[in-house]
Amino acid sequence: MTFKKLAILGAALAALGVTSARADITVGVSIPLTGPTSALGIPTQNEIKLWPTTIAGEKLSVIILDDATDPAVGVKNTRRLITEDKADVIVGSAATPIAAAMAEVAAEGQTVQLMLSPVNLPEGKGTWSFRLPQSTAVMAVPIIEHWKKNGVKTYGFLGYADAYGEGWLNDITLQAEKAGIKRVATERFARTDTSVTGQALKIVSANPDAVLVVASGSGAAMPHKALVERGYPKNKIYQTHGAASLDLIRVGGKDVEGSFVSSGPALVADMLPDSNPSKAIGVRFINEYEKVYGKNSANQFAAHAFDVYLILQKAVPEALKKGKPGTKEFRQGLKDALETMGRTPVSQGVLNYTATDHFGFTPDTGVLLTIVNGDWKVVPH
Repeated sequence: MTFKKLAILGAALAALGVTSARADITVGVSIPLTGPTSALGIPTQNEIKLWPTTIAGEKLSVIILDDATDPAVGVKNTRRLITEDKADVIVGSAATPIAAAMAEVAAEGQTVQLMLSPVNLPEGKGTWSFRLPQSTAVMAVPIIEHWKKNGVKTYGFLGYADAYGEGWLNDITLQAEKAGIKRVATERFARTDTSVTGQALKIVSANPDAVLVVASGSGAAMPHKALVERGYPKNKIYQTHGAASLDLIRVGGKDVEGSFVSSGPALVADMLPDSNPSKAIGVRFINEYEKVYGKNSANQFAAHAFDVYLILQKAVPEALKKGKPGTKEFRQGLKDALETMGRTPVSQGVLNYTATDHFGFTPDTGVLLTIVNGDWKVVPH
């Protein structure tokens, strides 16, 4: 082979090397597409399918796996996404117990996890995990304020026997005690339970001024209906942001009329004042989503996925200054960028992550909704 041919071959290989060095930004997603919380995962997947195909000029590669509402599967998916698929960032899960289990794997792999559920993790265990849903503490604020305004002195708790339920129990207890409101009944149930008759009877017999139901998706209707069927007033039942979807209204029917739900702003963006920093973004999310999936299809779970892209859009350019996708430097750069990105309006509020706050949302984020004639209505402050 002549020197000229070697030079041409060398140039070709060099060019190939430059091309192969440009790796796609890989987003690994583990969400419940089957199982009891599939109502959360399916709209999440629907929104992810609407994401643009690039971020900051780099191609976006998205891998979506079903965790089947099983923490063990979520852990397995996360390990695969980090070790085999070389994911630059992990998204999920939409179910709290699974997201919590995934966090340890994300930390081990030093890979950012963008959680789609408001997981409270032990101190030091969430260094790589950032939440897109609002914390239970933030979303308890509008409920407590409404209770104070309406003279509620006692309440009952009927919620999931898992991390989501315990997170709400802890935060509502702290805020209620400060407001002089006493918990008089505490009942739990599993996500897979099909009846809570016994628990509902105990709650009703305690005769609290209000009841907080802690459940999610369409599954939130079952305990709600159980209370109403046993004579508890509909207008004294409150639900969390896990239930802030039209599934509650669809399945609950007349039994949920007049009840209350704590929600992020995206669900009712068009009802918010123009001064709300999330209004325009939330309206854009709803319009884009419902153009594809139909009227009234948008919900808060899809909104969280919409917000994932927004914050990656802001963080990726900074991370690219530290390294190329597929490298440890890029992953560390993403974490650093998120912790220093400052106030960032998204559809569900204003995020301001820091090194010590991976929830980010401010206490005024939550909106209290009531159900009137099968639709949402914002409750005035």
